Amino acid sequence: MAMTDKTKGEATGMPTLHKIIFGVLLVALIALPFFVYPVFAMKVMCFALFAAAFNLLLGFGGLLSFGHAAYFGGASYVAAHAAKVWGLTPELAVLCGAAAAGLLGFVIGSLAIRRQGIYFAMVTLAFAQMVYFTALQADFTGGEDGIQGVPRGDLFGLFSLSDNLALYFVLAVTFGGILLLYRIVHSPFGQVLKAIRENEPRAISLGYNVNRYKLIVFTLSATMAGVAGATKSQVFQLASLTDVHWSMSGEVVLMTLLGGMGTIFGPLVGAGIIVTMQNYLATFGAWVTIIQGVIFVIGVLMFREGIVGVLARWFKRPL
Repeated sequence: MAMTDKTKGEATGMPTLHKIIFGVLLVALIALPFFVYPVFAMKVMCFALFAAAFNLLLGFGGLLSFGHAAYFGGASYVAAHAAKVWGLTPELAVLCGAAAAGLLGFVIGSLAIRRQGIYFAMVTLAFAQMVYFTALQADFTGGEDGIQGVPRGDLFGLFSLSDNLALYFVLAVTFGGILLLYRIVHSPFGQVLKAIRENEPRAISLGYNVNRYKLIVFTLSATMAGVAGATKSQVFQLASLTDVHWSMSGEVVLMTLLGGMGTIFGPLVGAGIIVTMQNYLATFGAWVTIIQGVIFVIGVLMFREGIVGVLARWFKRPL
């Protein structure tokens, strides 16, 4: 049988189109601070990585979690505590946060994957609420005040992140994380995930340990979400209850669906749109939520597969 273009691309490495998109993305991220406030640019990057991590679970694993704020916010608290109290450098603080998120994801995932569908989603939400109330009541989290005044420190003990260098730290973490997620999706492991998502009984009949694959992707997604949350706490010098609130879990679902579930670049677009709306529509106060809802409804009606999903269908190429 003749090899298709898609198969050729997967067999020989990253398709040329994806290389071009990644190149444009890198240039765009580097140029972004020259057009917008650097802190806003770093926020977009952090949430883009968060949405991409969630998309690994939902878009490629077929598992809808309503509790991903637990890993994003939990890692934020751990990294902030590690930097402020333990005096760790930024990269070690981020690694501590990511490890904590991965461990938490493994524990919660071990229990949650025993259920499917809405029951799985509700279990993840329940555990996320437990993490939220732990953050509210625990001594080291600062309660309602959170952990404030987190020092940015010196990267590798050499380069101070107190200036614009923090931007390139976030850029490196975000871009590296997205490349890692891309590699996971296009690996044999990722292909098995897609098979489980499309037809779980058939995957079981082929001899795959479905629950093991679900637990691995759940843990990977939680870990990468933790990287995003830990990085955010370092550059914003704050870990707050907002990071672990259930609404944060809802926002990342919104970002993924709006950009395009099951696409590589869709969550990045969705995160950019949502964070931009939150930033520039903040003057509307409480109305911003209603405006977001209206835009989301319009987006779903016009782009049923997400913005990037529709573009992928138009160009007949995976994006």
